[in-house]
Amino acid sequence: MIKKLALHWKIIIGMVLGVVYGLIASKYGWIDFTDDWIKPWGGIFVNLLKLIAVPLVFASLIKGVASLSDISKLSRIGGKTIAIYLTSTVISVTIGLLLVNTVNPGMGFDKDSIIQTESVQEGTNKKIEAAKDVKGSGPLQFLIDVVPTNIFDAASNNRNMLQVIFFAIFFGIAMVMLPDGKTTYVKGFFDGINDIILQIVDIIMMAAPYGVFALLGGLVVDFGASADLFIALAKYSATVIVGLLLMIFVVYPIIPKIFTKMKYKDFFKGIMPAQMLAFSTSSSAATLPVTMERCEDHLGVSEEVSSFVLPLGATINMDGTSLYQAVAAVFIAQAYSMDLDMGQQLTIVLTATLASIGAAAVPGAGMVMLVIVLGAIGVPTEGLALIFGVDRILDMMRTVVNVTGDATVATVVAATEGQLRVVSEEELMS
Repeated sequence: MIKKLALHWKIIIGMVLGVVYGLIASKYGWIDFTDDWIKPWGGIFVNLLKLIAVPLVFASLIKGVASLSDISKLSRIGGKTIAIYLTSTVISVTIGLLLVNTVNPGMGFDKDSIIQTESVQEGTNKKIEAAKDVKGSGPLQFLIDVVPTNIFDAASNNRNMLQVIFFAIFFGIAMVMLPDGKTTYVKGFFDGINDIILQIVDIIMMAAPYGVFALLGGLVVDFGASADLFIALAKYSATVIVGLLLMIFVVYPIIPKIFTKMKYKDFFKGIMPAQMLAFSTSSSAATLPVTMERCEDHLGVSEEVSSFVLPLGATINMDGTSLYQAVAAVFIAQAYSMDLDMGQQLTIVLTATLASIGAAAVPGAGMVMLVIVLGAIGVPTEGLALIFGVDRILDMMRTVVNVTGDATVATVVAATEGQLRVVSEEELMS
């Protein structure tokens, strides 16, 4: 019976059981047992996904770019992709600003009522230190950071994914410009590498329900003693969550409806395992292999489009992160009794959009980039301590938005290129 369940149901069961275990473990004090024997399995699962992120992006992008018949086709698909990604990011930031200015979650908030524990303060300081170099580097630093000085060094860290993408696209363009006879074996090599890595994804996903159980169980235990912090920041969290839900259930359904004939219910069925994994791992990069597999096999997106659009989206499309940054920046300003004028709020839109381009597709990167946004509008970065306690939970939800946005754009681009096939009901449910 269990073997016949669709993957997303197995993942949901793993999530529920993980939360239940976490609550029981918190109640009976099984903290050390969870840290020693449960959480490591979640870490192993995430590491397996991250292990294949760089080779998958590299091989799939080269294969995708090289499969395009000419440079004009690449520029057309790339132009559409970037234009839609940037548009959706601006929309998400705007929604965040409208919500936070309507709800005003920071008004009357006593910032001194939040006790900054040693772990919270340590985490806040790490985020501020991580963002210092970026903060003072100038408006075009993100363009400099795109170009690697050493591709092997860039490939050694998932945070440098944008550099890997740059080299892969550059490599693919050079292959397109050369005669087919000179690149036949190279294309065959990367085709084989891509297929092997996708097979590895299938193997790893067999362990997904167990990995998700360990991740959620450990997370609940970690935050089991922080009930007061969650209550104090409930209004702020609710504002972020409403904005994220609006993106998933209002904004994203409109986009495919305009450009495709796909029902959003079918879209949800196809992409749900990737959404569940995004929620569990808080990492677009770790979820990328599954997102690609679901888009190609269950949504009907061509491999040519998915292998270009999705790796790019995992790095530059951060709609959920950008919305959160807008809400968090205004919330912290309100907590410090600072009134932000229209110019400062427009600065948030611009800064959050540009910051999302360089944000690493890994857990916690959004808070690092938030330092840039706060610095642009003159809000004290120490205010990060106010939201640090609930950031992990919100990070999980905004990653779901990021991944859903990537899949939405891939579906739209494929439809406009005539590369979106009709998917059978069996493929949707598998």
